[in-house]
Amino acid sequence: MSTTASTNREAMLEKIADLEAQHAVAVAGGGERYVERHHARGKLLARERIELLVDPGSAFLELSPLAGWGSDFTVGASVVTGIGVIEGVECMITANDPTVKGGASNPWTVKKIFRASQIAEENGLPTVALVESGGADLPTQKEIFIPGGKLFRDITRSSAARVPTVALVFGNSTAGGAYVPGMSDYTVFVKGQAKVFLGGPPLVKMATGEESDDESLGGAEMHARVSGLADYLAEDEHDAIRIGRRIVARLNWRKVGAGSSGFAHAAVSAYPRNHRAPGDSASDLDYAEPEADAEGLLDLVPTDLKEPFDPREVITRICDGRSATNGAVFDEFKPLYGTSLVTGWARIHGHPVGILANAQGVLFSEEAQKATQFIQLANQVDTPLLFLHNTTGYMVGKDYEQGGIIKHGAQMINAVSNSTVPHISVLMGASYGAGNYGMNGRAFDPRFLFTWPNAKSAVMGPAQLAGVLSIVARAAAEAKGRDYDEEGDAGMRAMVEQMVEEQSLPYALSGMLYDDGVIDPRDTRTVLGICLSVIATRPVVGTERFGVFRT
Repeated sequence: MSTTASTNREAMLEKIADLEAQHAVAVAGGGERYVERHHARGKLLARERIELLVDPGSAFLELSPLAGWGSDFTVGASVVTGIGVIEGVECMITANDPTVKGGASNPWTVKKIFRASQIAEENGLPTVALVESGGADLPTQKEIFIPGGKLFRDITRSSAARVPTVALVFGNSTAGGAYVPGMSDYTVFVKGQAKVFLGGPPLVKMATGEESDDESLGGAEMHARVSGLADYLAEDEHDAIRIGRRIVARLNWRKVGAGSSGFAHAAVSAYPRNHRAPGDSASDLDYAEPEADAEGLLDLVPTDLKEPFDPREVITRICDGRSATNGAVFDEFKPLYGTSLVTGWARIHGHPVGILANAQGVLFSEEAQKATQFIQLANQVDTPLLFLHNTTGYMVGKDYEQGGIIKHGAQMINAVSNSTVPHISVLMGASYGAGNYGMNGRAFDPRFLFTWPNAKSAVMGPAQLAGVLSIVARAAAEAKGRDYDEEGDAGMRAMVEQMVEEQSLPYALSGMLYDDGVIDPRDTRTVLGICLSVIATRPVVGTERFGVFRT
């Protein structure tokens, strides 16, 4: 191993260790005291419930685990969301974390569930909700009440689209939270634990003067025997999970997309990291393992993101190797033109993909035109696109402006915006400025977006942004005939650089749900394989709004 590779590996492993520590904070939920109290009541934790719900040895890809990072709320936003396989069916799973303020929903909870609902809707995934929530976090109700109604709208629209919804109720589901089971297609209530009512005994007393208790007002047996809200009455939590699995087994659910029956046996969890290989896949697609070891991904990315690295080295480690149905690892498109952007065709766990990967950081007119044509080609042949980010943005300067960089960049962004094949983005390094847009950043609604722990994203690099502000301030002082405060300028630049650096870190971006999770680079292939399998639930259809044209 070269000195450079060794340095890169050491830096990446340090970031991965920090990532695992951040994940541990989310897993801890409300802390040891509340976890022990929850267990003492004979109840399972959110992730324990999920582990029993999904098929043994199968994948659970947790999404947005760092939601709320850097805010006043507990990391994880008091809910666990992710994709798991239940009785061979890929499902969106949501589970309230009752160790965090009784599972009450805060503003980040709402945003996190919105994102989970969006993924379920776009990919046609049945949803299983593991419910135990005290409703809205009342001190922040103004940020929850109005937008929160979308949660219930999404449940009913899923049902109308014939995509099933299932609610397993383990504890409180009060106020607005009562509409989660109320609007789900199937409901399972745990006897002696589930309590579902619009208003609890204290509120009923205040509103009507009526005296009532939890069981008569909203207990599991009442809803199973009297109101009919409960379809199934479970003896305990394990029984509820058993019933939930049988409900999914009876959905008669079939994937209608091309070629895959799901990742039912992929033995990997994206959170926390699981070092096991993917193992036996339930996919019908033939594929060979990559020809280069995923461990090598740790050696590739320079500690200074301004230094380029060859994305082909990433591609050979995440894409299928040569096999009977995959003659080459990567068929590169236009390799001699627009060389700072690598484009081409490959397969990941048997699924065909078109790949756009930044090579030298900067996007020139040639790269933008090449990307536009390639995106159009992918739509013509109904192939999903994978964007691997490491870009500082589109090139600036007189010659480039005169050469049409704006219109060429606009063409690329237009193609990304109007492409209808599914997109997946992975931020491997820098993702700055309009380059983030052209490479299908969060604003352009990729089906999934993940970030490596070294990545950064902002309007521009910290030093560049501080430098621009300095130049503008210096010009303003000169225009007014004033002496420029060099000492103040140095302080301003340092402050701005630190602020932008902090705001562009992956944890900060993940905390705001600008990605679907920060992942260990070595897990990239498996995460992408799961995402592509999920995407294959529905047919992949390219747009007919444009053909393929040259500019």
